[in-house]
Amino acid sequence: MEKKTVILVGAGLRGQTYTNYILRHPDEYAVVAVAEPIEDRRNYIKEKHNLPDEMCFEDWQPLLAMPRMADACFICTMDRDHFAPAMAAIDRGYEILLEKPAAATPEECMALADYADAAGVNVLICHVLRYTPFFMGLKNLIDTGTVGRVMQIRHTEDVGNVHQSHSFIRGNWGNSLRSSPMILQKSCHDMDILQWLVGQPCTRVQSFGSLSYFTPESRPDGAPDRCIDGCPVGDTCPYNAVNLYLKNERNSWFRTSSTQKVAPTNADVEETLRTTNYGRCVFACDNDVVDHQVVNLEFGDHIYANFSMAAFNCGGREITIMGTEGTIHGRMSDTYFTVYRFADKQEERIEIADAMPGEMITGGHGGGDEGIMNAFFARLRGEYHGKSICSLREACENHLIAFAAEESRITGRVINMNEYAAEIAAHKAKIVTEQ
Repeated sequence: MEKKTVILVGAGLRGQTYTNYILRHPDEYAVVAVAEPIEDRRNYIKEKHNLPDEMCFEDWQPLLAMPRMADACFICTMDRDHFAPAMAAIDRGYEILLEKPAAATPEECMALADYADAAGVNVLICHVLRYTPFFMGLKNLIDTGTVGRVMQIRHTEDVGNVHQSHSFIRGNWGNSLRSSPMILQKSCHDMDILQWLVGQPCTRVQSFGSLSYFTPESRPDGAPDRCIDGCPVGDTCPYNAVNLYLKNERNSWFRTSSTQKVAPTNADVEETLRTTNYGRCVFACDNDVVDHQVVNLEFGDHIYANFSMAAFNCGGREITIMGTEGTIHGRMSDTYFTVYRFADKQEERIEIADAMPGEMITGGHGGGDEGIMNAFFARLRGEYHGKSICSLREACENHLIAFAAEESRITGRVINMNEYAAEIAAHKAKIVTEQ
């Protein structure tokens, strides 16, 4: 088998995760170049993949200015740094794996889809939930008519209070101007999954949500700006950064992402707590994204869904499919679905094939990280036959559901998706001409 080659743009946790897959299949795939501004991360990829100095770049621009040197390009930069390198990679004709969201604005998303279509380039958005045994199993149950015609879906994403504090208060995605709205960054997965399950376009969206608790008004009396300076409620506060980052040496995700080092020492972590947002009181950060939100969705064929996302829980996803002949209920933390059929009033437990319970980023998103890599390379070899892969255009149209939900949350309007898409189309042409 001919070895497939990859260049990597962005060597943070997601870039490392996807290229670690390549390390597990050295006879089939190889990384041949990396672009990453943080030296520690760049050197990690260099050493793991035996890259020469001249194939390691601080910036993506010189790498993507070179003639095409590989079969594929993985783009795993921050949200607002997706669009420009993706456009450049399309120009070079790379098969592209692009971390979600595709871009930080709806205009850029649709312009990217147009550009890829015109160039005939495949761009796969990392909607990893599509590739989990859980959601693939659920899709198969729906498609085979297990509960008849789908009428309504109730879907919950419990973000988890500590995950919220790490990623969406102290971390990279706490401020929408630096990254993107939370409903897009965290839950574009879920908007995509809902549309994929029902197989109908979304027609109307309504949403409510706010940042209500993780605000200065909730700050305990006497709490310092930084947890490490000693807090009167530090012993009982679940968000004490000293406990979460410094004392908990087993939490490699928190320690590596906060320090931006592959193998941080306690001294590195302590320095981070003293100098960055990761050490700040969660009630004294510059976060502005919501800590709870609900979305009502109308799809074609009179199918309705309601989605709930909140920080105030321990974390996890749960879904109920309501059909004309019964219901399906599942939690990603379980290894089975529960199916109730109206005809015989019986409840059946259906085991999930190849179940990988859990969905945390450090656990491979319930098998989704491995699954999307298998699918990506299968398509690259012309051997993909599954249901999970979709076009960039479909992925970006499902992104529009998240953007519309944010628009509804801010304005209080019910958003007609046809009208909203037309508004975006009226503005997007300028995006491409400016590149």
